[in-house]
Amino acid sequence: MAITGRTVLAAFAGALVVLAAGSLGAWTAWAVLGVLALLIAVDLALAPSARRVSFERSGETGIRLGESAEVELVVANPSGRRLRGVLRDAWAPSSGARPGRHRLAVPAGERRRLGTVLTPVRRGDHRAAGVTVRSVGPLGLAARQATHEVPWTVRVLPPFHSRRHLPGKLARLRELDGRHSALVRGQGSEFDSLREYVPGDDVRSIDWRATARRDGVVVRTWRPERDRRILIVLDTGRTSAGRVGDTPRLDHAMDAALLLAALAAKAGDRVDLLAFDRRVRTQVRSSGRGSAVPAIVQAMAPLEAELVESDHAGLVASILSGQGRARRLVVLLTDLNASAMEEGLLPVLPALTSRHLVMVAAVGDPAVTAMAAERGDAPAVHRAAAAARTLGERRRVTAELRRHGVEVVDADPEHIAPALADAYIDLKAQGRL
Repeated sequence: MAITGRTVLAAFAGALVVLAAGSLGAWTAWAVLGVLALLIAVDLALAPSARRVSFERSGETGIRLGESAEVELVVANPSGRRLRGVLRDAWAPSSGARPGRHRLAVPAGERRRLGTVLTPVRRGDHRAAGVTVRSVGPLGLAARQATHEVPWTVRVLPPFHSRRHLPGKLARLRELDGRHSALVRGQGSEFDSLREYVPGDDVRSIDWRATARRDGVVVRTWRPERDRRILIVLDTGRTSAGRVGDTPRLDHAMDAALLLAALAAKAGDRVDLLAFDRRVRTQVRSSGRGSAVPAIVQAMAPLEAELVESDHAGLVASILSGQGRARRLVVLLTDLNASAMEEGLLPVLPALTSRHLVMVAAVGDPAVTAMAAERGDAPAVHRAAAAARTLGERRRVTAELRRHGVEVVDADPEHIAPALADAYIDLKAQGRL
C-alpha cells in the first residue's frame, strides 16, 4: 500500500477528531476514525492492481553523443477498472531522461502510449532502470505500487566532431589518386593513366615511349596502392583517463581515430581496431567486404579508460600475433607521458618497428602550453617551470620515438584529428603505405 496526499489529509483530520474527543465523546471519535479507516480500505480494494499492468517498449536504440532519442512505453490495463495514478520510467541520471514522471489515466482493457526523451551526457550503453506504477483508488486515499523490469538499451556513440574535416581530406586523396583536376604524382606503385606534361610535373614521370608516339610530352600518373592494412590502437590505460579541457583524452583519441578510419576506408585500405590496456578491451577486424567504420563506431561506444598501467609488452605481442605477418601501418593513440613511454613502450618498440610501420598520435594539453608562458608572481613562475619541464620531456620522448623510425603526431584536441589524417595522406604520397 502506498500513501497518497489525501491519506495524509485524512489522517490529519482524524487527529483533530481525537483531540476534540473530550467535547464530542470517545465513542464519536472512534466512530469517525473507523469510518476513515473503512474508506481507506475500500479505496485500496478498488484500486486496480499495479502488478498486473503490462508494458511494451519501442523507439531508438542508438544515437550520437549530443543528440536526443525518444523511447516509447505502451501501458496496458488488463483489469476491469480504470487505472489512475503516476508512472515513473527510471533511467540513470546521465541519460538525461525527461519527463521523470507521467500521469496515468488508462480505461479498463485499454492501452496508452507514453514517451520519454533521452539526452545522454556520456557515451556507452544507457539501460532502463525500471518502471514504477502507483495505482490510486477512486477516492484518492490509498494506492497500490509495484516496480516492473522493462528492459531497453540506448547505445550512445562517439560524436565524431572531426567529420567536418573529411571532405577536405578526401579532396587531397583524390589529388593523389589522379581523379582531381590538380593532378600530382604520388610515389605509389600502381600505374593509373597517361596525360600531357604541364610545368611543375616531376620529369621522372615522363613516359618517353608514349612521348615518341605523340607530338607533345606525356607523363604517367600514379595512384597510391590500395588495400593496405591499417591497425588503429587505442590505449585505454590510466593516461587516457586524464581530461584535456572538459573531455577525457580517450574521447579526443576516438574522434581522431574515426576520421582516420573513414579516410582510410575511402582510400580503399582495410582498417582494424584494437583497444588495449592490460588486456584487449575490444577488437574489430576488417573482413574486406565493405567499410569497417560502422563496426568501429559501435565498438568504441562502451569503451572507458581503465585506471591501470598499460602493458605495452602485451600490446606489442597482441599486435604481432594478429593478421599474419603482413606489413601494416600501426597507429597508436596514447599519451607522450615520459615515464610510461620510457618504462613501457620504448623497450619493446624495436620488435614492432621491425615488422610494421608505426605512428604514435598524442593529444597535447593547450593549458600546459599556456601555463609555460605565465609570468608575474612567484606561483606563476613555479607553474611555468613545471609546464616547461613537462613540455621538455614530451619533446624528448618524441625525439626518441623518431629515432626508432616512428612517425609522431602531437597536437591539441582541436587539431589532432586533421593532423593525423594529414600524416596518413603524406605516407600515401611518399609511397610508404
